[in-house]
Amino acid sequence: MFRIIKWLLALPLAVFVFFNAYVYGNIITYRAVAPHQSAFMSMRMNEYRSAGKDVALDYRWVPYERISVNLKKALIASEDANFAAHSGFDWGGIRYAMKRNRQSGEIRGGGSTISQQLSKNLFLNSWQSYIRKGEEAAITAMLEATTDKDRIFELYLNVIEWSHGVFGAEAAAQKFYGKPAAVLSKQQAAKLAARVPAPLFYADNPKSRRLRGKTNIILRRMGSAELPESEM
Repeated sequence: MFRIIKWLLALPLAVFVFFNAYVYGNIITYRAVAPHQSAFMSMRMNEYRSAGKDVALDYRWVPYERISVNLKKALIASEDANFAAHSGFDWGGIRYAMKRNRQSGEIRGGGSTISQQLSKNLFLNSWQSYIRKGEEAAITAMLEATTDKDRIFELYLNVIEWSHGVFGAEAAAQKFYGKPAAVLSKQQAAKLAARVPAPLFYADNPKSRRLRGKTNIILRRMGSAELPESEM
């Protein structure tokens, strides 16, 4: 009986170690190779299939230099103003999110940097819990320790969800504007960035006032957005 209990206690630790070894190996690979598909993409497409929805995956990888600087600045302005300077975490934002979670009695998103969002998209799912947030933090630390900022941003730009089955800057630019991501205007880039926190809601509500309001806020902030050093 004692051996069984010991084995049951050791099993979660073994799973944690093996999963993080798998993640680390993939992070090293992704420094040079584009992901075939992210965990979040797989989860979302499985949801569509389970619901009987005929949604095709549109995921088109493009190199960093073939994505408009306008879109890069718009996403920095919208999602993570200190991306170029921090080491993966916005501690002020995390404290605020934890306070909001305590007040609401629920575990919600919030306070996540671009690096944390990428960690979740590549390897985790949308389930909100402190365990998942802890794993997200571990993956973010590995990502920041091994990968240049511009590569992190390149990965992020290519795996973001923008609509039903639409992932990445190139697929989004083609869907919404019929043009490559490389030539997006400031207005178009700001509107795409405004969709990121709730892409499926905005896909179903394209005339939302909230979308227009956030687009205008992002446009005002883009001028002061600091990109990773290689883009500055």
